[in-house]
Amino acid sequence: MTEFRHRFREELAAVEQQALGGLDMVVSQVDRCLEALQHQDVELAEFIIADDDRLDGRYLEVHQGILSLLALQAPVAGDLRIVAALLHTIKHVERMGDQCVNIAKLIPLTGHEPPVQAEILERVLRMGRAARDEVTLCRRAFAERDVGLAEALVVQDRTINALNREIFALAVSMGTDEDTREWAMTMTMVARAFERVGDNAVDIGEQTAFVVTGLFREFSDSSHPTPG
Repeated sequence: MTEFRHRFREELAAVEQQALGGLDMVVSQVDRCLEALQHQDVELAEFIIADDDRLDGRYLEVHQGILSLLALQAPVAGDLRIVAALLHTIKHVERMGDQCVNIAKLIPLTGHEPPVQAEILERVLRMGRAARDEVTLCRRAFAERDVGLAEALVVQDRTINALNREIFALAVSMGTDEDTREWAMTMTMVARAFERVGDNAVDIGEQTAFVVTGLFREFSDSSHPTPG
C-alpha cells in the first residue's frame, strides 16, 4: 500500500469515527427525551432542541470530510462502499436528531401538570428505551462490520412497532375528557417519533450489510413506509 493510499485509509477511518460519534450524540438525545417525558421537564426539552445544532454540525463535518476525501483520491471498490454507506449513515443520524427535536417540541404542549395515563406513558418510555438500544446496536454493527448484529435490528424493531400500535389503540380508547384525550394523542406523536428513530437504525444496519457484502437489500420493507 502506497503512503498516499495509507493516508487516505487513515482519513476515511477518522471520518467514520466522526459519523459513529454522531450516533453517540443521538443516544444522549434519546436519553434526555426519556427523562423529559418522565418528569414533564420543559427546560430539558428546550435544551434538546438547542443541542440539535451540534448534530447538524456533525452532519456537515462528515459530509465535508467525505467530499474532501473524494477530491483527494478516487477510492477503490471496498473504500467506495464505506464512503457511500457513511453518506447514508450520517443522514440517518441527522434524521434521528430531528425526531428527538420533534419529541421535545411536543412536551410543552401538554402543560406542566398533564393528565398522564400510566399505561400509555409506560409504553412510550419502553419504546424510547428500545429505540435507544437500536441506535446502540446499529453503531456496534457498523463499527464491527457485523451483518448478524445488523439483521438483529429487525427483531428489535418489531417490538417498537408493536408498542406503537398498543399506544395508538389505548389513545383511541381514552374517555371523553378533552384534556386526557389531547395528552394521549400527543403521546401517539411521541411514539411515532421513537418509531422513526428505530427505522433509521434499521436503515444504518442495511448500510452495514452493504459495506460487508457489496449488495444493498432492505431488511424489512415495513421498516420504512415513508421518508423522514
